[in-house]
Amino acid sequence: MTGLCTGRVAVITGAGRGLGRAHALAHAAEGAKVVVNDLGVGLDGTGGATGPAQQVVEEIRALGGEAVAHGGDITTTEGAASLIATALDAFGRLDTLVNNAGFLRDRMLVNLDDDDWDAVMRVHLKGHFLPLKHAAAHWRAEAKAGRTPEARVVNTSSGAGLLGSVGQGNYSAAKAGIIGLTLVAAAEMGRYGVQVNAIAPAARTRMTEQTFADTMAAPEDSGFDAMAPENVSPLVVWLGSAASAGVSGRVFEAEAGRITVMEGWRPGPTADKKARWTPAEAGEAALKLLADSEPPQPVYGAR
Repeated sequence: MTGLCTGRVAVITGAGRGLGRAHALAHAAEGAKVVVNDLGVGLDGTGGATGPAQQVVEEIRALGGEAVAHGGDITTTEGAASLIATALDAFGRLDTLVNNAGFLRDRMLVNLDDDDWDAVMRVHLKGHFLPLKHAAAHWRAEAKAGRTPEARVVNTSSGAGLLGSVGQGNYSAAKAGIIGLTLVAAAEMGRYGVQVNAIAPAARTRMTEQTFADTMAAPEDSGFDAMAPENVSPLVVWLGSAASAGVSGRVFEAEAGRITVMEGWRPGPTADKKARWTPAEAGEAALKLLADSEPPQPVYGAR
């Protein structure tokens, strides 16, 4: 490895398994000291155990790295504050925050109840907001004290947040919200030395290996495992390092050996009457504009 993150301290949420674990190991391999956060819950967010986070810490230490576990709930103010405090207490600094924690409660919209909506919004959207808020407060204080950091935040969205996904209205809405949060945070925090980006990964995790079983399966031979979560982590490590200077407010898709810069909503065909439309006129104009526009990509899971 190149030591891309030597001297840096990275906090990674949901790092006990899957993508988070891969990100933690990859940061440590590049020299970072890592705070491994995981609540140890099941796929639907129920239950909880500190074991997964500590297991990843032991893996990192066995490879010669430095890491500590954090088992707090980052969807609460207390848990998010203690996450940042853990990094500062254990290693004396904070350089990178990777927001990754999440779970699923998939239902078609007509079967989606309030609790399933609220739970997914809490862990994905609030679970990004609160660690980001407390990390940003620390970095702002550092900047105001004349110690402007080279701070990095990597948020985790999804193709479901970019395109929608059938049966995942709550998850898609939360992941789309994370993109909006990323853009605002990048604009607000740049003056304090903080860069904020997002990824939309596709990889085999507990959340995808059942929902997309066919496409997420590991190869039967020894060929390239396109859906291994470790394929996503190199981009996350680079975005979390000082080497990514000047890159902020961007969204990347990462899957297998492919990296794509996602280009979001931009003005397309436009009609301007310079006066108020009638409904019929507005409809006629809209149909003409749609005929000149790019067709939307299909929603995930659409048939």
